Amino acid sequence: MAAPATLMKPSTHAAAPRQNRMTLSSITSGVIEAPYRLLVHGRDGVGKSTFGSNAPAPVFLGTEDGTGHLDVARFPAPETWEDVLDAIRTLTADSGGFKTLVIDSIDWAEPLLWKQVCAAAGVDGIEEVGGGYGKGYTAALDGWRALLAALERLQAVRGMHVVLLAHSVIKKFANPEGEDYERYVIAMHDKSAALVRQWAKGVYFAQFETFAVAKKKGEKVKGVSTGARLLWTQPSAAFDAKDRYFLPEHVPLDWEDFDAAVKAASPTDPEALTAEIRRKAELVGGEVGAKALAAFERHASDPIALAKINDRLNARLAEKREREEA
Repeated sequence: MAAPATLMKPSTHAAAPRQNRMTLSSITSGVIEAPYRLLVHGRDGVGKSTFGSNAPAPVFLGTEDGTGHLDVARFPAPETWEDVLDAIRTLTADSGGFKTLVIDSIDWAEPLLWKQVCAAAGVDGIEEVGGGYGKGYTAALDGWRALLAALERLQAVRGMHVVLLAHSVIKKFANPEGEDYERYVIAMHDKSAALVRQWAKGVYFAQFETFAVAKKKGEKVKGVSTGARLLWTQPSAAFDAKDRYFLPEHVPLDWEDFDAAVKAASPTDPEALTAEIRRKAELVGGEVGAKALAAFERHASDPIALAKINDRLNARLAEKREREEA
């Protein structure tokens, strides 16, 4: 007769106490140097791909044929959403010497994700997923989160810049404070665009510089382009933008100029700014100088605030010089 099976006794070993990583000694401070996370949108032909091609050692993941005129390294055009993720995983495993990933364009990749979502749901169109009512677009957000997580890992492991290029479309904006108006926004579904926009640290609108002229009194105003290509960095009623790099209102649509502007605006050591702010406040004088000193006292340990105070003083000093030279 077989011996009875031995009963398993409950373990008498207590689980190790969870270690608290969030201690006072673990707190750090200061600006963290990190690779760029950019989303640049604009109309066809404005120069978005050229901007990306001038980034450090770029490799393009192209979902459209927009780089044929550029001498750049590129992955094969992705045919599925997994192809897009595979390219990012490949660079994470081995960057191959590349320093920038340019996805051109992120809105043209969106249908690949919709195709995958539809296949998983067994339907033909994104509007049919889950019975409709926008559930397909909500389901697609998981795919976008997976892509953004893969890009974060790429940056953490390889330190690569990420430049997402997108087309712009004109959509009506529901203004809660007044009349609705039209503006340029990213050519993606609103939910997807909001998620990608939130992830990026810089969302910029690329456009030719234009100004309005009227040749004769009563003649219809016409828009005239100077030919200059600009990156608009601050949100406006006309277009969607955001900036966490402390850039001026616009910079040339050129990687070298963009990078130089970021470095020029980067906050420096608060101690290094202290003497300059006091000196400039004294030169400006009056109420403006007094307000600058008061702001300095309130934000003496905040390098970002000090950089902004220094910029304002620079502007006032430039105005003062112009008045004196006039």
